Order: sequence, then C-alpha cells, then structure tokens
Amino acid sequence: MSQHGALENLVVLDLTRVLAGPFCTMMLADMGAKVIKIEMPVSGDDTRAYPPFRTNCNGERESLYFANINRNKQGITLNLKAQEGKEIFKKLVETADIVVENYRPGVMDKLGLGYDVLKEINPRIIYGSVSGFGNTGPYRLRPGYDILGQAMGGLMAITGSKGGEPTRAGSAMGDILGGLHLTIGLLAAINARSITGKGQRVDISLMDSVIAATENTAIKYLESGIIPPRMGNRYAAVSPYDGFKVQDGTIIIACGNQKLYEKLCTEVLDRPDMITDPRFSDMEGRLANQDDIRDVIEEKLADLTMDEAVSFILSKGIPAGPIYDISQILADPQVKEREMFVEQEHPTLGHMTVNGCAIKLDDTVPSVRTPAPALGQDNDAVLRRLGLGEGEIDALRAGGVI
Repeated sequence: MSQHGALENLVVLDLTRVLAGPFCTMMLADMGAKVIKIEMPVSGDDTRAYPPFRTNCNGERESLYFANINRNKQGITLNLKAQEGKEIFKKLVETADIVVENYRPGVMDKLGLGYDVLKEINPRIIYGSVSGFGNTGPYRLRPGYDILGQAMGGLMAITGSKGGEPTRAGSAMGDILGGLHLTIGLLAAINARSITGKGQRVDISLMDSVIAATENTAIKYLESGIIPPRMGNRYAAVSPYDGFKVQDGTIIIACGNQKLYEKLCTEVLDRPDMITDPRFSDMEGRLANQDDIRDVIEEKLADLTMDEAVSFILSKGIPAGPIYDISQILADPQVKEREMFVEQEHPTLGHMTVNGCAIKLDDTVPSVRTPAPALGQDNDAVLRRLGLGEGEIDALRAGGVI
C-alpha cells in the first residue's frame, strides 16, 4: 500500500461553506489533496454554528457538524472585500490547481475574483462552483438550498407514502448530490487539463444534480403521460421490491428479475402457483398487484424476527436486508470492516467519530488524517509561505483582513 494520496499533487482553495461545497472538498482532502479552507474572519463557515454541539476543552460550544465535514483541511481566514485580502487570494491562486466556491452566481465577479480574472492569473486553474440553479438560466440568481433542490429537481414529488405528501429525503441529498457532481466535474477537468494544458470552469446546480438522480422518472412520464405517483418503499419498475413487516420490524426483499421471483415463490413462500398465476406471472402483472403479493409475503414471515427472516431469505439466494437505524449501522460488522466511521482525536473536542470515505482505493488509500481546523489556525503558516513577514501578518490581523 502506497504512502501517497491519490490527489496529493493538487492544491485546492476552498471558499465554500455549509454542505455541498465542503462535502466536495472533504472528498478531495480525504484523497490527499492539500485543501486550504478560506473563511471570513470572526464568523467563519455557517456550520460552525450548526448542531450537534459539544463543550470543548475551553468550555465553549463547538460544532461537531463542522468537524465532521471539514477534516483533513488547513484553515485560514481572509476578508475578500478588503483589497489586501483580494491580493493575498490572487497570490494563492498563482500556485493552486483548483478554486471551489458556492456563493450565489455573480458574487465572485463583484469581488473582482471571478473565473475570468483568476484564469488570467493562472491559466491552468480549475474553477468549480456549486449553487442552487447554476450560472445560466432564468433562476441563476435565486438563492438555493438543499430542500429547494429536492423540491424543484423532482425528488420530493416521488418520495413519500402512497397518497401522502411530497417528502424531503431524510438527509440533505440535494447538497450531497451537488457535492458529488462537483467532485466528479473537478476531477474530469483536471484530467482534461493534462490533455489541453488549460484549466476550465465547472458549473454545478443542485437542481440539475437532483434531476439527474431521479433516473427514469421523466422517461416514464414522457412515455405514458402519467405523473409518477409516490409509492413509499416500492419501485415502479420491479416487484416484489419493497419493505415487508415481520415480528419485530420491517425488512427489505428485492426480487429484481424473474428468476429471483420464482425462487421466492418456491423456496420461501411455498407458493409455486404464484409463478403461473396470471396476476403475477410477469413483471407488469406483479407491479399492478403489489398489495396482494405483500399480503402473502407478510403472512408467511409474520412469526419471524428481522434477523430470522433475513437469514432465511438470504439462505435461498434472494436479496434481503433489515431497515437499519443509525445505532444498528454503527454496530454492523460490514460497516466496521469498510471503515465507514473513523475515530480521531480533536485538539479541542477530544475523542470523536467522523464519517469515513466511501471511495476505496487499493493503493493510494483515502484516509482521515487531521481534524477540522480551528478558525484561522493556519493563517501564519500559509501567509509565511507567500513570503509575508511577522509584522505584515500582524498588521493584516489588526486590520481585520485575516
């Protein structure tokens, strides 16, 4: 296993805050990129004020939300409205590979630090932005948040109980999807730079990202003229593919093809007649008669616990699993083996657990190496690398530039 990070040759200037942008730069940092998080003096990233909190070693409340998403990053403060702050940022851009921001479109241009300016300083710079609606179109100047991305991207319309209200996904999937698309776009631009020798702009919209994740929703509507309804845990293309009640909870059974359905009928339900029954013999029929299938399955499994039912069904080669809550996820041996939660020592919060990296590389292994930075903790080190002396740094601090 190499001691190198897959992206250790990249320097990223991170102007993002809250979730979509910081999630992207967290992934880059986990894979070895040198990420310099740039925050406003005094206030910093909004999420420094987001719960959950823990009282730190200084007796102050500190955000675990911020600590989770901003690990592996250096941190400086810089007032980009001040001329001195602009000049320092431009100096950083000279040797950076990537700039990432999630301001509303036009903000960086008003500051005199938009892509057209930065590419003159460094033609190889990759400029990534993520916003609610992107840099083009009639909605470009609208403020954007996760829930708006989910609402206007179509995810809420297809999420929720049958006949129920549109429902936001339980986590900030709009922001996460935006962060993932931004990461992919930045890495694509880095590869393109090795071909063309030039940087470029990467423009990501939360709304676009959610639309892309709704997969075949539009195709179904365009083909049938029917707006896809909310179906709870069911899937419009496959059945049985749903949650089923057992003695102590609900499990998932996923029969994604005819062979699996027939195995379910013969080896689990003891109902071979359901293979030839015209109501269930093909996928179209099963989708139209899902309630009847559910009744048979739940009657068969009623006396089994979740563990018993899942073990029984898996033993027949049929995909199944429990619906976990977070306490069960943390205790699961698969999750532990894959290191999806990592323990670390934070200088002020003490021992804590953060999310692991879902990208697994055999050689240049992503890792959680350093805790999230205190506000401005790396000001002196970063500014010294730019050639500033102690007196100059003190003056910048006194003037509110850092």
